[in-house]
Amino acid sequence: MSKQAYYFLIIFFLSFPAFGQNWEVYDFSGNLQGKVAYQDLELLDESVRVGKSDSSLFLLSADLRPIIDLQAKEVYQYLKPWIIVKGPGGLGAFHEYGQKALPTVYDEIQTYPTRLLAKKGSDYYVYEKSSGKTRWLGSSDQALLTHQGMVILKQGDSYYLPLSPTPEKAYEQLAVNEGNFLLSKEPSGFGLIDQEGAYVLEPVIDQLVHTRGDSYYGYDENQYLLIRGFENKAQVKYNSYHQITKEGDLMLEYIHGKLRRVIEEEGILLDAIGMESVTLIGKDLYNVLFRENKMGLLGKNGWLVTPNSDAEWIGNGTEGLFPAKKNGKYGFLTPSGTWVIPPNFLEVGTFSEKIAPFKNSSLWGLVSSDGKILTEPKWEEIKDFFKGISIAKSNGSHYLIRPTGELTSEIGFDKISRLKEGYFLVEKNQKMGLISVSGTPILPLEYDWIEVEHKDFIVVVKEGLSGVVKGNGESFLPVAYEQIHLDISEQKILAKKALEKPAQLESAPPSVKRKKGE
Repeated sequence: MSKQAYYFLIIFFLSFPAFGQNWEVYDFSGNLQGKVAYQDLELLDESVRVGKSDSSLFLLSADLRPIIDLQAKEVYQYLKPWIIVKGPGGLGAFHEYGQKALPTVYDEIQTYPTRLLAKKGSDYYVYEKSSGKTRWLGSSDQALLTHQGMVILKQGDSYYLPLSPTPEKAYEQLAVNEGNFLLSKEPSGFGLIDQEGAYVLEPVIDQLVHTRGDSYYGYDENQYLLIRGFENKAQVKYNSYHQITKEGDLMLEYIHGKLRRVIEEEGILLDAIGMESVTLIGKDLYNVLFRENKMGLLGKNGWLVTPNSDAEWIGNGTEGLFPAKKNGKYGFLTPSGTWVIPPNFLEVGTFSEKIAPFKNSSLWGLVSSDGKILTEPKWEEIKDFFKGISIAKSNGSHYLIRPTGELTSEIGFDKISRLKEGYFLVEKNQKMGLISVSGTPILPLEYDWIEVEHKDFIVVVKEGLSGVVKGNGESFLPVAYEQIHLDISEQKILAKKALEKPAQLESAPPSVKRKKGE
């Protein structure tokens, strides 16, 4: 920043009107640290603060002084580390450290940590943080900045990589996936391209599809391939002339027409004789049925339930117990395949704190891990227990219940949400309240909005005004502010004073001149 611009900002800060929409700055002990004058303040991240005054927008220091003029009217989007701003002419971008990247003239901006792709009309431009320069990529029908930082242009039916060593090269297909490589297609076949635009697998494979991460499933010259992409060159991790089928995430290998292996991304997950069928029931979870109707549950690292069970279905479990089905009823299995709770229920959930929900009608009850019925079915829904409390629903209302089924309160709520800080946010008749992790009320049902940004400081809104209460429910700042932000990293609370309405003076009745003698 030039000295001239620096002095302008300092003069601006010192001369900004000290009336109207002021912000008060408090520390976490409740002491007033000072005041600043902005129309609006935004905390985009722990260390990224933006202030607005009239038509100016500034990146602020930790002590809320303007340090960079963002040359825009508003923050359009914050995509770490980029601040996308909006001005009269369009969108622009600044790095969160203050470096200007793009002026406010673009229709769209896509972001990557070290790169920006901007569109203006049908023209596309790329900005590189390393050089601080922007260059024109040309006109195109569409363009994409991938999560690997690669730019793909589409013109008609062809695709291009303008940042690669061969920007004019046309591809029939360039497919993005969750891994670090693009799956390409040329007349010669399918291949894999790295982040620099170079082939790590030449386009010679007859068929190629992405499976997971940097792994791919292919078929070439009568053999099935499992391929893994690496930085310099892709490698075939497994190949077979036996049939490998792929249905979604399920890959099975057949030898002479008989099911023999369960295949994962880089090879054999299970090789066993006597398998009748394999069913994928979840991510890396397989029900494997053997001859004599013995079933097991297979996971990524081996058997979760050994195939000794007579169950018809086994689900993923918790706390060492797995829900399972037999003859249309549900119970629980141990990892050895033994029924610890017989299949007597119409439906079951999973265990949390040694308690699981079960159904024998349209309603849910609770059963302990030793099979003891704790509550008969009376709930429409029961969620997991945490620190001895669950959320349950009955007749359309939600309650907090203990393992015995006892209510923490007779009051039913329209909605209960368990917050990561441990509190329960409750709602009823469009009002909010707060309950502690033990089920004790902290805030009554009288607020329009409650936001827990810090376990010790809770922002509340009532009748359009905001305040702060402590974690124990005591008032910290009165409900008298237009807006409040918690600056956790600086341990400050920013509170925008509500505008005071000017006093209305009663107008005196007009004086009447009387004529002499009246």
